[in-house]
Amino acid sequence: MMKTRLEALCGKKIAECSYEEIYEALMKIVKEESRSQGRKVEGRKLYYISAEFLIGKLLGNNLINLGLYDETDKVLKEGGKSMAELEETEAEPSLGNGGLGRLAACFLDSLATLKLPGDGVGLRYHCGLFHQSFKNNLQSESPDYWLNGAQWAEDTGKTYDVSLAGETYRARLYQIDVTGYGGQTNKLHLFDLDTVDESIITEGIRFDKTDIEKNLTLFLYPDDSDDAGRKLRVYQQYLMVSAGAQMILEECMERGSNLHDLADYAAVQINDTHPSMVIPELIRLLGEQGIAFEEAAEIVTNVCAYTNHTILAEALEKWPKEYLEEAVPQLMPVIRKLDETVKERTDDAGTAIIDEDGRVHMAHMDIHFTHSTNGVAALHTEILKDSELNGFYKLYPEKFNNKTNGITFRRWLLSCNRALAGYIESLIGPGFKKDAGELKKLAAYADNGEVLQNLTRIKAENKKLLAKWLFKKQGILINPDSMFTIQSKRLHEYKRQQLNLLYLIHTYFEVKSGHLPAAPITAVFGAKAAPAYTTAKNIIHALLTLSKVVADDPQVSKWLQIVMIENYNVTAAEKMVPACDLSEQISLASKEASGTGNMKFMLNGAVTLGTLDGANVEIQDCVGEDNIYIFGQNSVQVIRCYERGDYCAREWYETDANIRRAVDFIAGDLMQAAGDRESLESLKRELIGKDWFQTFPDFNAYVVRKNQAITDYAVNPEKWARMALMNISQAGFFSSDRTIKEYNEDIWHLG
Repeated sequence: MMKTRLEALCGKKIAECSYEEIYEALMKIVKEESRSQGRKVEGRKLYYISAEFLIGKLLGNNLINLGLYDETDKVLKEGGKSMAELEETEAEPSLGNGGLGRLAACFLDSLATLKLPGDGVGLRYHCGLFHQSFKNNLQSESPDYWLNGAQWAEDTGKTYDVSLAGETYRARLYQIDVTGYGGQTNKLHLFDLDTVDESIITEGIRFDKTDIEKNLTLFLYPDDSDDAGRKLRVYQQYLMVSAGAQMILEECMERGSNLHDLADYAAVQINDTHPSMVIPELIRLLGEQGIAFEEAAEIVTNVCAYTNHTILAEALEKWPKEYLEEAVPQLMPVIRKLDETVKERTDDAGTAIIDEDGRVHMAHMDIHFTHSTNGVAALHTEILKDSELNGFYKLYPEKFNNKTNGITFRRWLLSCNRALAGYIESLIGPGFKKDAGELKKLAAYADNGEVLQNLTRIKAENKKLLAKWLFKKQGILINPDSMFTIQSKRLHEYKRQQLNLLYLIHTYFEVKSGHLPAAPITAVFGAKAAPAYTTAKNIIHALLTLSKVVADDPQVSKWLQIVMIENYNVTAAEKMVPACDLSEQISLASKEASGTGNMKFMLNGAVTLGTLDGANVEIQDCVGEDNIYIFGQNSVQVIRCYERGDYCAREWYETDANIRRAVDFIAGDLMQAAGDRESLESLKRELIGKDWFQTFPDFNAYVVRKNQAITDYAVNPEKWARMALMNISQAGFFSSDRTIKEYNEDIWHLG
């Protein structure tokens, strides 16, 4: 059947087709099959509004979800074609950056799989965040042009007028089908302007930030280091929520809503603070339909819910009132009324929407005028209630709840690690594909030597595949027989790639002095640093420079190799995750809301090295202390240290010889000879003078625990394989299907 359809669409035999022709034909088939799984919405429908949807390549995942992958793979092989090469033809949609966007993508997959009516709402960025490359051991940014060739997103022909700074812009609606695994098809709605002009980009990713008509959806998170950039972010966010709100009301009225009963038809989930203006925008639009402010505010509160993803103050958006008065003057009367309402409820100035400095706090508006505020891991939610958002918790204890993040097993096991998925199915049957809890059956094989050997063999093959891919992509040769330690996530000081850097320098010195690790180590990093985030870019530079210093040293390079993946994205993660031995989850306790990379690595048989932060806490609860490597301060200790304000990085630097040796090396002669002096010295000063995320207090514990993990891996491979198996067997809790069921039962009540 698939062969017949493909050859009919291509007009020739598969063996005669180019990969581009096969790809476009398969895209048409997938779209046809997806639409046959559409379902009429009855009752409440979810609109998940997010600035990011890091959906990854869609062909393979859609074929798996539609049950067409195996047949397609067989047909291609018969025609002398390779599914792997076919998938290389596809450009990865550049619609997200990190965990926030990947979570949103996983949630859409689970909604469709569970046959729940739920669509995504976002923006159609032309050039994504940026394409990352490395030049002279420095991060270089260029546009990520991906809107070329055949597209999954289709123009609906619908447009919505959006007013920005007194000018009217026409937002065009595009839609991507979201297929569920044996489920239904939902939609990802993406808005764009016809007038956006990629040719205005000049050097790197620079462009005129004031030319809104041409730049509004050019980039995700445009540089906000100046006023023009900050205002552009406001414009972007309002475009998304205004067009989205109009679409939501239109759909609900078409289904029979009189708007007074909007909460019976729509649930809106605000993913982080970027979509917060949907609250006043919905109230404004309801007012235009003749609904009084008080009723409109109550309706919107019952419709909307808010997910908090951070306790970092700088990530909780707050905009100067003047920005909003300029960009969205039509919203300010609503926001002022909302602020007045809050000030009538409480005299706690810390919960005001508009503070005494004239800043509008988006998170505050979200909590006051939604019916639910959730954290994304048990520890994170407790910190929100106990400290960071305690004033709000006292006001609205009933609103606060936890929804520990999850990942879709279709993408992060069935698609990216087919060998492991197939072997698991041979042991416990196929039920885990729909019910991840069935993975617990694997625990029965914990002492089965043959099973442990097969898991080790699959891991070894995946490491070879990563090595082959990396050589093809970057021309770098790595040793697949070494231990792969991987830290892949957005580059941010709180995630502490700099702690890993100090460990690698420490190991360099240890090897030079004859103290060899138990196994050769390949340390792999994947991360982008925000263009204006100088310290993050300096950490990347230090890692790249150190990799060169190590590679040029024949004594050390036998035992240590450092690799940074260029342009880290979903495609790269799909190669890295199955190959990982040791998953580095080393953020400062209390700072990582959840993390989802930790879940992906765990599911694929990596063992976690981490602090008791975010979902690491729940991973330890699931796998037990014997199957995870925990180190460092806990969240209580860290929070108390911040409260006392007595941490002094310089004291640690001056009193600990190992720390001092590693930090001095960053800007030492060898590094400066291979790198940029100003960048390296700046990082050294930042660590000694500030070290805001307390790298030094956790350094020695990290060294000891990591070396223990390396020794266990090298000396007792059967024990390591058993740990890997136990991690896989307990990963079911971290399925996004479980997370979405909890959201639906407690917050959304869909269908």
